[in-house]
Amino acid sequence: MESFWQTLKTQRWDDHRYYHHSRINQSLHLVSALSFLASYATMFKSPAAAALIGWTVSMVSRQSGHFFFEPKGYDQVNHATHEHKEDIKVGYNLHRKVVLMTVWALSPVLLWFSPTLFGLVDAPASRLDLLNHVGLLWFTVGVGGLLFRTVQLCFIRNVQTGLAWFTKILTDPFHDVLLYWRAPLALLRGELIDPMDDVIEAEALEAEALHQA
Repeated sequence: MESFWQTLKTQRWDDHRYYHHSRINQSLHLVSALSFLASYATMFKSPAAAALIGWTVSMVSRQSGHFFFEPKGYDQVNHATHEHKEDIKVGYNLHRKVVLMTVWALSPVLLWFSPTLFGLVDAPASRLDLLNHVGLLWFTVGVGGLLFRTVQLCFIRNVQTGLAWFTKILTDPFHDVLLYWRAPLALLRGELIDPMDDVIEAEALEAEALHQA
């Protein structure tokens, strides 16, 4: 278990230091995290409503931060190119996110071809029924995307990496609130890019430890 928690900790740390430099992105992640928590609270009563919140608010705000506001140039803090970071991304990099978001956006087309989703649900009798069907469809896309990448990681990496990533994704809303609640305040001060002092400090401590060893 110690190895598992270390893998989870590493994935969280790498996600923060590589992919969340923009204060706008961090602020959007805070919005995303809070709405995901609302989605979690709704899930047991209505999975469809939870999916509608999760996709239209949580995922759109989260991915908008990555696509439109996160710097794509050379990362001076981590000494890495954008291409390198995309290659080593454990979960969904930008290319895979495009595929996932495209599947999400196009999935309601299935209801046009088959209002009963090939016999899985009753034909919608009202707009509310139709919205509920869309929510259930999006819930399936979300669960499917999570499980697909988890299983894929178990094969291309190892089982521990896959399960750690699965755990990370489910707990990200809680972690992101703790990590980025100050981001909007930094934005109000006019700070668009996080100086990443925590990353620089961690690198300095690691270098000192290696020197002493």
